[in-house]
Amino acid sequence: MPDACVHDTPDTPQAPPCTLVVFGAGGDLTKRLLMPALYNLAGGGLLADGFSVLGVDHNPLTDQGWRDDLSATMESFTKDTSAEFHAKSIEPKAWDFVRDRLHVTQGDFTDEATYRALAGRLKGNVVFYLAVAARFFGPVVEGLGRAGLLKEAEGAFRRVIIEKPFGSDLESARALNKTILAQAEESQFYRIDHFMGKETVQSLLAIRFANRMLEPIWRHEHIDHVEITAAETIGVEERGRFYEPTGALRDMVPNHLFQLLCMAAMEPPDSFDAEDVRGEKSKLVQAIRPMTPENAVRGQYRAGKEGGSDVAAYRDESNVDEASHTETYVALKLEIGNERWAGVPFYLRTGKRLAGRRTEIAVQFKPPSFPLFQGKDAPKLDANVMRLRIDPEPGSATRLNVKRPGPQMHLAAIETGFRYGDFFDPAPTVGYETLLYDCMRGDTTLFQRADTIEAAWAAVDPLLKAWKDAPVAPYAAGSEGPKAADDLLARDGRAWLPLGDA
Repeated sequence: MPDACVHDTPDTPQAPPCTLVVFGAGGDLTKRLLMPALYNLAGGGLLADGFSVLGVDHNPLTDQGWRDDLSATMESFTKDTSAEFHAKSIEPKAWDFVRDRLHVTQGDFTDEATYRALAGRLKGNVVFYLAVAARFFGPVVEGLGRAGLLKEAEGAFRRVIIEKPFGSDLESARALNKTILAQAEESQFYRIDHFMGKETVQSLLAIRFANRMLEPIWRHEHIDHVEITAAETIGVEERGRFYEPTGALRDMVPNHLFQLLCMAAMEPPDSFDAEDVRGEKSKLVQAIRPMTPENAVRGQYRAGKEGGSDVAAYRDESNVDEASHTETYVALKLEIGNERWAGVPFYLRTGKRLAGRRTEIAVQFKPPSFPLFQGKDAPKLDANVMRLRIDPEPGSATRLNVKRPGPQMHLAAIETGFRYGDFFDPAPTVGYETLLYDCMRGDTTLFQRADTIEAAWAAVDPLLKAWKDAPVAPYAAGSEGPKAADDLLARDGRAWLPLGDA
């Protein structure tokens, strides 16, 4: 353990000057995530003096009114410890930098006049951020294209950030890709997944490929299986209107969980060049063998207890059908069709109202091949497990077998590892800072290409079709999930790591 935290980081250059055009300026995403991210970037000195923000919203807003509203929202975060962004205070210099560069205009996203007006105001480098409902993604890009706003000339860039969900199935994802790629080049589109902005998700590549002791054994000869978990203790809350037609499979698997799968299982890229990394991710997703209902479980939470308090069933949440078959839990068994992972099952699970909040990748290794600890009188061996923890306590933990003190060879399992907070000063982040910065600099590494998006939807599409109107397995709120998920692993002689096990 070092005597002090690590403070030094390599010099990071400023992003080039640009205008960030935010469609949906008055929306929740802009307030909760984009503005705190820009504030953090400004505080780190990563925004150039020539940076500015132009908001576009269908509601009437003024520059001063928008600035005052966002200033009040930023200040409210200092009093809300549950917010995605929470700070003890707002540093005036950093927020003033952002606030003074905020401008807004009213416009209908489907009206050609909106885009003609923008064309008269925008010059040089521009990033268009679509913080709007998914139904507007195609129309906004088409409006930008028809107005000539996506043409790059005289060394200036024009880029578009598109939020998830990028489609709701394979057919809609293909249609959206076709629509936007008719207006600009693939290199101009940045399909954003805020999950990839988490520092610990990005560090998975360093853990795998910067440590000689790991990479040679990261294969089927040594690994028994891999668990990928994204568990939440919260319920659907006020998101019933969105969640009802979406469900856990669409909401989490082809994006968040598959991104973790890529980080855990992709082949080493030739370099950290964006296209090398994205190419290996795409190959990995395309290698997922077709999924079948026999290797999948869908569940829905019923009433139960969370933190000692009674909580309602999903069907009793607001804006949810009282006979809903929408899944709030998914468990999957996947196989990767390549040489590295031959015969290694990947078990994925995600759900709401579960026994613990956890996002992690757990790699369980095979037992030692040398028969020293085998036989009738041999001491019991626990499996070696390496847990790469992303949330809520970033770090890693590895289970090892050691000799228990005493005259005989009795073994005990111990856990060793690290927490990022013990070595590095925690930086305030909402997960968008790196992604916005990378887009401004033209680094596409953390963003998904069209082929990866479509391959992910192709992998889950058979389940979407098979599960249409299918029943869901109930599980009590505050539990580990439906029994069927335990059975999925039990038939292979395996079991999930407990969610309550820290």
